[in-house]
This record gives sequence, structure tokens and C-alpha cells, in this order.
Amino acid sequence: MSQQNSREQPWVDEPALDRRLIVLTENPVSLALVALADVVGVPTRLVGVDENGAGAAAVADLSPSAADAVVLCDHDAPDASLVLRSALQTGCGYVAMLASRARSAAVLAQLRSEGFTDTDLARLHLPAGLNIGGKTPGAIALSVLAEVVASWNDRPGGPMRAGSVQPTAPSERQ
Repeated sequence: MSQQNSREQPWVDEPALDRRLIVLTENPVSLALVALADVVGVPTRLVGVDENGAGAAAVADLSPSAADAVVLCDHDAPDASLVLRSALQTGCGYVAMLASRARSAAVLAQLRSEGFTDTDLARLHLPAGLNIGGKTPGAIALSVLAEVVASWNDRPGGPMRAGSVQPTAPSERQ
């Protein structure tokens, strides 16, 4: 790169690490999540079933690794605890479910009663997503994908202006 064009680019050209986003339940939010993940370059797998243990079996069959994310996009899934248990048992790095705070508390209580520890449950993101106030399927999907990417990059997911870049006083500039 020449001196004239020494400006840093804010992205990297290397391919992303071998990560997958596994999305359960086909609905407007999950479809938006898969579409956004495609734009971001995240390989996805959409599993359209989550009843009678099929979702839990699908998660186990896909064998998510610590680099993967599993998101259950159905707050009313009757087998939610089965799906989340399956994902937690695989060692998946990010496990989440769309849910209200009340539903989140009930699912956490169920998993605790099944023997999961607070350390196990700390990997569980309930409810899924960053608090951006989204109400539409696309905005909800954006909040979930942002949290997944932040988690993968070991970041809190807050605003960029809260980072380490601070303006310098004119006397300190060279």
C-alpha cells in the first residue's frame, strides 16, 4: 500500500472462522435472522420443526461446537427446555431463545430443576438479542444477530462511541 493510501480499512479480507448459526422454527423472525446472517456472511441452518422432540434431536444431530450459535425463535415452543438442554449439552458457545422475561424465568427454572448449574445457564441468552427496542421481525432478528456476533467476538454489544477511542486535545496531536 502506498503512503498516499495508507488509510486503514475497517474490515478484514480473511474469511470468518468456521462458525454456524443454527436457527430453530420457521417464522417471520427466523426467516429474517437467516437473511441477515447471509448478508453478514454467517453460514446458517434453518430447522423448521420444534415439536415432539424433533428440534432437540436436530440440534444433537448437527453437533454444534463452541464456535456455533443455536437460536430458538419460538417463545411458545412446547419443547423449549428440550431444545435448549440439547444445545447446552453439545458445548455450543451461544444458546438463545426468543422469549418474554416471564417465559425466560420459567424456562430457566425448568432447566435448573433438571440439574443445570448457574455456570451452565450463564451460556444461555434469555431473552435473546440486544435491547434495541425492535418490534418487527427484521428488527428483532437484527438484535439477535448483533448479540450473536458480539458474543463471538467477546464484546459487550454496546455503542461504538463507548469504546476506547477518545478525542485528544489539540496540544497532544502531532
